Formats: sequence, C-alpha cells, structure tokens
Amino acid sequence: MAKEIIDITRYFKREPDEDVPRGAMALWGAEGERSRFALPLWRIIHLARADRALIVWCDEGPPRMATPFVALDLGADPARTDVSSGMIPLSGPDDPPGIIDRDQEGLVVHLGSRRGRVWTLLADGGSARTSSLTTRAREDILFLAGECAGLLFLRELADDADAFADDE
Repeated sequence: MAKEIIDITRYFKREPDEDVPRGAMALWGAEGERSRFALPLWRIIHLARADRALIVWCDEGPPRMATPFVALDLGADPARTDVSSGMIPLSGPDDPPGIIDRDQEGLVVHLGSRRGRVWTLLADGGSARTSSLTTRAREDILFLAGECAGLLFLRELADDADAFADDE
C-alpha cells in the first residue's frame, strides 16, 4: 500500500492555482443520499477541466433564479454556490437533456424537469481549457450527467429539495 496521499491535481494538465491550498476540495449540500453525486461531479470537473460543478434548480417561469442543490468545488473552501443567472439556459420542461459548451466560461447540461422545476448541471472555473470539448469528453460528460439525472429523478432526490431548503 502506497504511503503517499493521493493528489488529484496531477490528473489535470495544469499547475494548481498558487493561492488555493493544495488538494482543496469542498463538498456542499451532499448530506445523506446526496453524497452519491460526489463521484460523477468530480469526474465531470476533471473532463471539463473545471474547478467546480453544481446541480441547481430553477422554477420553470421567470424570474430564472438558480438554487444550488449540491456542489463540489476544487478551487475554494467553502464551496462556491453562487451562480450567474446568465449561465442558466432557458430550458423548458419538455427539452431533452443536452450540453452547452461555453469554452472558458464552462459548460451547462440540462438534466430535466420535475414538479415545476428545471434541473441543470454546471461546471465552470477552469481557466486551463481554451477550446471546445472533444467528442469523447462530451459523451462521457453526458453519460455522467445521466447518472446525476437518474439520482435526481429515479431515486427521487429532486423531491427532497424543499426539505433541504428548509434546513438552511
């Protein structure tokens, strides 16, 4: 058994930010069953060369205000949960899941909707990525986003969003 501590920054083809503590990782909103989002979010961060990934929901109608559901942040502790309203596309309840790649700004994946809420996955903060994702990375990210959607809708974790919001 190796005695060294695993340093996930070596999986990125860039140097870690000097002002971020080496190995910083903050998980927000992942109590109980929602801890199952940690691995797919971490893999999405790696594939997208981002610093953080979040799952957020918005009410179907305007105004489009994002409410964080779970976040994994490799660039700050505590995890950043703020979301620019410009990052959330105007997806409707009948829109199929899809990915919007905004290069350096990050990426957005529409996960689906349920009970008047539109669910979205965001990955951003990666200053190292200067070009669009490869086809392989897009496919892997969509697969992982499908895992997140399955947790939300098949395991009915999306239904617990109100209970979690009441605890804050």
